[in-house]
Formats: sequence, structure tokens, C-alpha cells
Amino acid sequence: MKTRVISAIIMCIIVIPITLIGGLPFKILGIIISIASMYEILKARSSRSNIPLVIRIISYILIATFVYLGTDVYSANYELIYKILIVVFLLYFIPVVLVDNTEKYSITDSLYILGATVFLGVAYNSMILISNTSINYLIYLLLITTITDTFAYFTGYFIGKHKLCERISPNKTIEGAVGGIIVGTIIPSLFYLYIINSDINILVLIGITFVLSIIGQIGDLFFSSIKRHYKIKDFSNLIPGHGGILDRLDSIIFVVITFVLFMNIL
Repeated sequence: MKTRVISAIIMCIIVIPITLIGGLPFKILGIIISIASMYEILKARSSRSNIPLVIRIISYILIATFVYLGTDVYSANYELIYKILIVVFLLYFIPVVLVDNTEKYSITDSLYILGATVFLGVAYNSMILISNTSINYLIYLLLITTITDTFAYFTGYFIGKHKLCERISPNKTIEGAVGGIIVGTIIPSLFYLYIINSDINILVLIGITFVLSIIGQIGDLFFSSIKRHYKIKDFSNLIPGHGGILDRLDSIIFVVITFVLFMNIL
């Protein structure tokens, strides 16, 4: 517990000021986190495949480039994004033929890494986009995931009886999920209403927040399913007492991607 608390304090001291500053420092933080996340995804896959070092290095370079060059304003530069994706496809698919050893690198490996690069790249670039639009948007999303997770845990602990997804996450309950969604909708909605935009249609706001709260829990379960599939407890031990980057950001990754769909509405 002591290690967990110390790690949390250190993370807050580092992450909060950089997030509030925004701009280039926040983008650099996003790049570092994206590389660490790719490391964890590849580490999970290593239990099934001995992915060559050159592919790993390419993966780190590609996701860092994706996050750095991807759009950081709402009017997206789609031409640039397509060019990045084409390079990603070529650098992941061509080695399948060149390596010619399915134990080291197969088409399944290439598709797995491709999906991870695009998914995580879009997620972390979305964080930058949202932060550059308004830091309050990012705080709103963090409130959704944090409050939903917290109250889902406590509601499930005290009154949880019916399992939610026992195969993926045995400790989660339907009662916990409902409790998390209710509080994770009310408090962030009030924050948005009083801090970001008091003129917004309250029903639209509640509806979007409600959906994002559900999506956050789905993100948690999605990454739990990856760990269950590869039979690992945590993605890594990069954060002592907390596991890995993906263990901490599983919910927010799904939420920020989904929020981009609603930015024109909000």
C-alpha cells in the first residue's frame, strides 16, 4: 500500500502540471506514454511470439510519429493521417514475407501490432486534441472515468451480488457497474454544466456523459480481456504498486476516442 501511495503522489506531481501547461510539454508526455503503452502491448504478445527486435523498434517509432504528427486541432489533416497509415501498413506487413518464420513474426502478429498502433495512436492523439481544445474537457473526461471506477468499486463491494463479466473480470458486479454509471454521470455532468458550458441542453449532456461512463467500463473490461487472454496479471510493473500504463489508462483510452465523436454536439 505504501508503494502504491508513493507512486500515485509522484505521478500526480509529474502529470498534473504538464497537463495544465498543455501544448508541446503535454504532447511530449503523450509520446512517452504511447511508447510505454506499445511496450506493454508487445510484452503481452511475447508470451505467444518472439517478435524480432527490429519490429519492436519500428513499433515504438511509428506510434511516437503517429502521436506527434497526428492532428492536434479539430479540423483534421486527413491527408497526413492517411500517409502515416500507409507507412504503418507497409512497415508491418512487408516483414511478414521477409522474416518467413511464423514463430518469430506472423501475419497474426502484424495485424495485432497494427491494430495496437492505430488504436493507441488515435487515443493519445485524441487526448492532445481535446487538451488543446480545452483543458476543462480533459478534466471532465477524467472525472467520468475516475468517479465511475471509484463508485463502481465501492458499490460492488458493499451491495454487489450479480457478476457482470465473470470470465473476464470475476470481481466486477452488475450492481457496481450501475452505481458507477449513476454517480459517474451526475458529478461530471454538473462539472460540465457549471464550469464548461451552462447553456448546453441538460438532457443531451446527461445522455452523452451516461454513454461515456458506460464506454469507460467497457474499456476497462476490454483491456482486462487482453490480460486474461495472455494470462498476465498486469501489463507491466512500470508504475510500482499500480501495474502498467495500460492498467491505469484503460478506461480513459476508450472515453477520449468516443468523446471526439461528440465534440461538435457539446
